[in-house]
Amino acid sequence: MLVEKRAHPPEKNRLHPRNRHRERYDFPLLTQACPELADFLKMNIYGDVSVDFADPAAVKMLNTALLKQYYDLNFWDIPPGYLCPPIPGRADYIHHIADVLAGSNNGIIPTGPQIRCLDVGVGANCIYPIIGRKEYGWSFLGSDVDRPAIQSAEAIVAANDALRGAITCQWHPNPNNIFVGVIAPDKPVDLSICNPPFYASAAEAQTETLRKQRNLSQEKVIKSVPNFGGQNRELWYPGGEVKFIQAMIAQSRQLSSACLWFSSLVAKQNHLPAIYHALKIARVADVKTIEMGQGNKTSRIVAWSFLNQVEQRNWSLARWQR
Repeated sequence: MLVEKRAHPPEKNRLHPRNRHRERYDFPLLTQACPELADFLKMNIYGDVSVDFADPAAVKMLNTALLKQYYDLNFWDIPPGYLCPPIPGRADYIHHIADVLAGSNNGIIPTGPQIRCLDVGVGANCIYPIIGRKEYGWSFLGSDVDRPAIQSAEAIVAANDALRGAITCQWHPNPNNIFVGVIAPDKPVDLSICNPPFYASAAEAQTETLRKQRNLSQEKVIKSVPNFGGQNRELWYPGGEVKFIQAMIAQSRQLSSACLWFSSLVAKQNHLPAIYHALKIARVADVKTIEMGQGNKTSRIVAWSFLNQVEQRNWSLARWQR
């Protein structure tokens, strides 16, 4: 049964102005790029052609089409059960953090492979390096504690000419060492990004997944099948998002001169006070909080640097303008 159609703005104006996904999905265009998507298209309750966002296979195929159409990928795949990220939101992080780098460079976004970025928890999908490489030509090191995730990311890189030589993936066996052993003091990075585990336990992750599925399907759901997937290490960490980011901040202090800007996605606003307290204890020199929005969902990036404005400018002159 069709319901009254809601008015949609011509653009998703909460997304970053440079985000390629501000307009509604163009399914004819995406189906041209990825004909397999056609099998997942259906009429939704508003009479629009769409995909079933409660179906993990449909979400994965939509991502495949988006990456082929907008990011020049020939191949993208992830193993069953691994996190299938919402691409517009991930692209927003990259564009906003590019603006943070510009703030250390007289307002000019630094581009090219000399900009070295670390993706903490790159995952099987390798999505942040894919977007950062396409949009700004940056090079990436992706680290993860999950070996199959690294193998998947490496397969994506190897299968795409645009990624080979620009993205390196590194398995890191100790989940307690987020930066130590990943960032080498003699090989600094300009930026670190992270989509941290959100939940505090596997049970919490499953409960929230069930709630989201019920909202998407409008039907009773008794078994949790995450529409965006996710392995345990991707979804939860003891103490949840706050504890993970606090650990990141404490460890970043040890490498204060080996990275210009550390950053992390923060899903819940009420986590910010504890994060700001940890930043104060670490004695960072500069902190930025950037709000992002997609639909009714709001999140934010917290970025921090141990370098003051003059030191940031000296960093950019020494590394980006040679």
